[in-house]
Amino acid sequence: MELLEALKSFSACDVSDGLLNFSKVDDGGNFPDFTQRSGPDSTVVGPAYTVLFAPADDPRPEVNYIDNVPEGAVMVMALDMSLQRPIFHNSTITQAIYGGLMAARAQYQGSVGTVVFGRVRDLGEHQELNQPLFSYGVGTCAPKKAVKPVGVNIPLTILFQDETTRVIEPQDVIVADANGIVKIPRKVLESDGERFVTYIKKQIEADTLVMQDIKNGKPAKAAQKERRAILKDYL
Repeated sequence: MELLEALKSFSACDVSDGLLNFSKVDDGGNFPDFTQRSGPDSTVVGPAYTVLFAPADDPRPEVNYIDNVPEGAVMVMALDMSLQRPIFHNSTITQAIYGGLMAARAQYQGSVGTVVFGRVRDLGEHQELNQPLFSYGVGTCAPKKAVKPVGVNIPLTILFQDETTRVIEPQDVIVADANGIVKIPRKVLESDGERFVTYIKKQIEADTLVMQDIKNGKPAKAAQKERRAILKDYL
């Protein structure tokens, strides 16, 4: 919990830089193209509570995902791979899979935010709740004729525009703000959590000095080289 609290003081960009430089995660844990639809201007951090949606005629029974959202979790909702496409907004489905009523229930149970790899609706209700919400797009139609929730706390496979995939596992830590969505693999925090957080703090300190140098007329490359040299001591 202390690590999660510490992460809230960072931006999603800070965390991505930490994953890229400290943990050697090539894409910095980034899931691109999200828009923040509601919530305060602060960083959302929490373990992923995953929800999978499949076609309405899928043989798997529909599950009740919304009444079991854990306190402190970030709900992460995605569509089955059969419905994903490597294009912006990712999906053949135009229906929204998350709306205001579900957001109210998630908020009551203590969820700290929701990430939707798809469309949402009822923006006014989300904004009134002020519950953090991030999605690919928006829509007006309810999902019941197109898709249904079929699984919770299972891995979610996400198709990227370059036709590669990334997986979000239950309990991976999600960091989200207006810049975008970042996934921290569980193993990073379990094995090197304190060192990871310390590295990000030192990285921010170094880049604060770089910014000051640039504003004072120093060339950017020279400032970066000089100020970031200390970071090697924290790898």
